[in-house]
Amino acid sequence: MTGPAGTAAGVVPAAGRGERLGAGAPKALRTLGGVPLLVHAVRALAAARAVGLVVVAAPPEDVAQVRALLDDHEVAAEVVVVAGGATRQESVRRALAALTPDVDVVLVHDAARPLVPVELVDRVAAAVRHGAPAVVPGLPVADTVKRVAPVDGSEQVVETLDRSALRAVQTPQGFRRDVLEAAHAAATDDATDDAGLVERAGGSVTVVPGSEEAFKVTRPLDLLLAEAVLARRRANGSLQ
Repeated sequence: MTGPAGTAAGVVPAAGRGERLGAGAPKALRTLGGVPLLVHAVRALAAARAVGLVVVAAPPEDVAQVRALLDDHEVAAEVVVVAGGATRQESVRRALAALTPDVDVVLVHDAARPLVPVELVDRVAAAVRHGAPAVVPGLPVADTVKRVAPVDGSEQVVETLDRSALRAVQTPQGFRRDVLEAAHAAATDDATDDAGLVERAGGSVTVVPGSEEAFKVTRPLDLLLAEAVLARRRANGSLQ
C-alpha cells in the first residue's frame, strides 16, 4: 500500500498562552538554552528529509515578532507565519489554508515539544507515505491508570485500565492532507489533537513508536528536564 507522493509540510499551532509555565511571554516564545521553544520545534521539522515548508500559527498580536524571530534563526525549510485562532483547532485550520497546492502530507507539531528527534519526524512522514491516512507517535504508559467518578464529594475508582493497551500520544501527528482537511470541515466542537478529529470522522489512525525526548514542556519542571536534555545533546554534538 502506497500513499501520497507530493510534498510534506509541517504545521505548528503556537497561538496559546501557556499559563502553566507562569506569567510572561506566550509558551512558544519561552526560551530553552537561550533559544525560543518555537524555534527548536520549527528547526526539528525543517531538518527532516520529508519537510520543505513549515507554517506557524502565531498569536495574532505577535505575528510580526514571530516572523522576525524565525528570520533571525537558521531554519532549513521555507517558513510561513499566519495569525492563529482562539483555539488550537482554529489555528491548525488557518495554517492548512496557507499551504501550497503541492502539499499532500501534513505534519502537525506542538511548539511545546521542542526536542522532538528528527528521526521521529521522518518516521511519521514515512508511515503516511506508505499508505496510512493518519499517524501518531506513541509511548507505552508506565503508570497504572484508573478511571474515577465523583461520589459523595470525593473521587472513587471505577476501574483500573489495562495499560498494555494504552499509549501516550505525542507529535508530530501526520496526515494525508485531504483526510485532515475533511476532518476539520466535519468537526462540530474542539478536540485535544487532530488525530481525534480524524477518529470522530470515522478514519483510522496508525500508531508508530514515539520518543522519550519528544515530551511536552508545560510546567517549570518540564523546562528543567528539557534544559538537561539539550545540554547533553550539545555535549555530544548531536543538535539538529
